[in-house]
Amino acid sequence: MMGHSGERLEEMSFWGHIDVLRKILLQVAATIFAAAILLFTFMPWIFDNIILAPTGGDFFLYRLLDGLSSDNSSLIPDLSSADFHVELVNIELASQFFIHMSSSCWLAVVLTFPIILYQLWGFISPALYSNERRGIKRAFLFGNTMFYIGVTIGYFLVFPITLRFLADYQLSSAIPNVISLSSYMDNFITICLMMGVVFELPLLAWLFGKIGFLTRRFFKKYRRHAVVVLLIIAAIVTPTGDPFTLAVVFLPVYCLWELSAYLVPNPETSIET
Repeated sequence: MMGHSGERLEEMSFWGHIDVLRKILLQVAATIFAAAILLFTFMPWIFDNIILAPTGGDFFLYRLLDGLSSDNSSLIPDLSSADFHVELVNIELASQFFIHMSSSCWLAVVLTFPIILYQLWGFISPALYSNERRGIKRAFLFGNTMFYIGVTIGYFLVFPITLRFLADYQLSSAIPNVISLSSYMDNFITICLMMGVVFELPLLAWLFGKIGFLTRRFFKKYRRHAVVVLLIIAAIVTPTGDPFTLAVVFLPVYCLWELSAYLVPNPETSIET
């Protein structure tokens, strides 16, 4: 079999490729397992100082908004953090143990994601041209960066605002809010990972642009529609009703739309070149 570079590569059968893939998947599993074991050891500290940090009034975002709202601005909600505290309860016998394990595994996948991609890259790269390898490397680097930016925004912005609203919301004063640990973790993991995935949209737009499914004309045509849809989504994610909270969620997502539009090919320039 001839390689793309013109050099003869070692002949490998279908089952040979399967064997190489199996070894790489075992390496991936071993990487995640080792990271999960290490994180399992430190998980009590991680819970106290990171995962449960948004449940207290001294969380970074609450103190920031508290300082901004003290300027008596009508656009910024009054989020006094002095008395805010979310008390979590455990209502199932084995829940804390299973959450300890599952949280270690989820966090291991998130933290070792670049290593996992690098290991998979070793299986894919021999089948690509040299210019394709450079493009995929840049795409992987960009995708990893955007994923971690999304997770960070989910942790520091979207989840705390959502928690702050839902923890204080009451349909009736006769119904106290008692939040279970499993409910808290489900929302925490879902929102943080969802934001990480959402921030991969520019990369997907670039890939679809490369194969001709998307052009910059599409983003220009549907920009107004996108603004309306993104405002609705931001309102659903942060249903506090104030314009400041709506804006801090809407603007990052709208910037993703504009970044996606910038990364896809422009048909006019493509014709000229």
